[in-house]
Amino acid sequence: MVGYVTHRKPKVSPCRENEPSVPSVLREEPAPSLSWVDITNLLENKLNSETFTKTLSEFDKVTPRSAGSYEDSKLGSAIFDQFRQLDMEPWRNSHYVRLQTPDNKKPNTVTFGSHIFQPQGYLAFSGTGIKTGKLVYANYGLPEDFAVLASNNVEVKGSVVMMAQPINQPASANTNLSSFQVHFGSGDPYTPGFPSFNQTMFPPTNSSGLPKIPAQTITYNNADNILQAIGGPSGFGRSLGGIKNITVEVNNVLGFKEIQNVFGVIKGFIDPDQYVVLGAQRDALGKGYARSTVGTSTLIELAKAIRDMVKKDGFRPRRSIVFASWSAGEYGSVGATEWLDAHMSSLGKNAFTYISLDGIVQGVGSFYASASPLLHTLLENTLRVVKSPIGSGSLKEMIRTDLFRPMSIDDPAYPFLAASGIPSISFHFISPNYPYYNTLLDNEDHLNYATSQNTASVTASAAQIAGQMALRLVHDHVIQFDMTRYKKVLNINVYRINDKISTLQKVISLNFASGTLTDVRTVWLLHTKASFQRAADAFKNDVAKTDLSDPEACRLLNDRIMRIERSLLSPYVSPIETPFRHLLSGQGPHTLAAIAEMTDLEQLHTQLALATWNLQGCANSIVENLWDVEFE
Repeated sequence: MVGYVTHRKPKVSPCRENEPSVPSVLREEPAPSLSWVDITNLLENKLNSETFTKTLSEFDKVTPRSAGSYEDSKLGSAIFDQFRQLDMEPWRNSHYVRLQTPDNKKPNTVTFGSHIFQPQGYLAFSGTGIKTGKLVYANYGLPEDFAVLASNNVEVKGSVVMMAQPINQPASANTNLSSFQVHFGSGDPYTPGFPSFNQTMFPPTNSSGLPKIPAQTITYNNADNILQAIGGPSGFGRSLGGIKNITVEVNNVLGFKEIQNVFGVIKGFIDPDQYVVLGAQRDALGKGYARSTVGTSTLIELAKAIRDMVKKDGFRPRRSIVFASWSAGEYGSVGATEWLDAHMSSLGKNAFTYISLDGIVQGVGSFYASASPLLHTLLENTLRVVKSPIGSGSLKEMIRTDLFRPMSIDDPAYPFLAASGIPSISFHFISPNYPYYNTLLDNEDHLNYATSQNTASVTASAAQIAGQMALRLVHDHVIQFDMTRYKKVLNINVYRINDKISTLQKVISLNFASGTLTDVRTVWLLHTKASFQRAADAFKNDVAKTDLSDPEACRLLNDRIMRIERSLLSPYVSPIETPFRHLLSGQGPHTLAAIAEMTDLEQLHTQLALATWNLQGCANSIVENLWDVEFE
């Protein structure tokens, strides 16, 4: 009987095509597992540069592999077979999405005087048609750049605006960009907030972030020719197109593509229905070596290593790890976002972390990450023990600048965090001498040069980071989220709002709705911030008092900590009109950052009230019992 209980396999529900595997829940402690030191040593031994040299070479052979193409499907099938050979019960999600591609018979064209440019690169989801207007140079196209134009009476409406991409100067003046889309969002912009399944009919709906104006990339050499003709960047701030017009013709074609996401799972032994998701983009418009080959290779090698640890080395994860290979990542995380849309109700309760493997190696000079504050401490602790791929010592010693950057809307992890409320992280080794990312020159030779021929070693280090984070999250009794890191973020945002309103109250006396600006008060927002801090402290005390050998007790703690990120999604906005509903990381007037910048006092009053209730709901979600919830 003892042998049966300690060695039997977890019971799982059958895996179906187009559905995520949701294993059944167990409540038994497995046989004594390996120590954390044993686990990290095993992972380090299984992930080495020799292994990655072979895998990188194999996946680089399948090019090009644009989303929905035969090559994309072929690579997806190869990954499916790998997962099946590893007994990871693989499944697929098929989506029928609308993607925009260039028209081979009518190339996109930019005409400026005697110059006629037909660049190979393009911007997906651009408006189409022919537009002619005065040329205006707008630097990087940032809000402050347009403010300078306005202050100098430079008319933008009806003009053709040229903007520079804020990256390093390309290695070649004729380098074409390959991996950009202009949809201000993620996923299929023609099915916002709901999945693109062929068997489901929806009314025609466009994303609110879909632009209507034509947009087209040009090479550095093209731009230099144009700028010289109008006075160059030094003329920024003047009307640069008063004499010469420019014509942009965009003929991109919109069509349906069937794409497939591929999944495999290593199931937990106690709470298999709770899982970490590791994901990597599979498709690429060109070689896509740093953009997708490295990430896909890392995904497969991590699956092999961890599965081997379970089968041969006695590793018994408490929770599950899902490995996901996404398609249509080039178009704004389309495959990943459609999967989120399709399984939003279940994923919010079961998927408790997403780790992106996209673009993890773009050189070796420095390192940065973008993540939910809940994961900051976990990453810092991981970097202290993972060895640096260059020199001696740990990665923590290699990092000399700020580690964390805000997560941008084009980050592959962003829809998981800002739209689905799943704590997420992306990280990157980078070098200033690798300007090829998102270009057709993103290939093995260029990345090897940027890493001093150490691409495989750097990839192994990146795999160690992702692997150790995932294993820590599925190994420990209590999920390694640090709520105290959200205290600082909340303090900064709440005090910004408080300072904004205090300033307005001193300089403005304006009647609206129920009275004057004095009706707008931050006292309740300050109360809810304090409620969150008290709830976080109470949770920490509860962990200290809990018998962590009790699986049920641990489950209750983990259920509470998993609710935090999801409860920060605003319930007051539409996921179709405002998909990135996160109160702190999202996009829209509901966010604390937006409230701190508002000048419309009526909107400020409304959004402040809604944000206050949103934050109070987050604090309440952490509390164990309903009768312990604070309410004032």
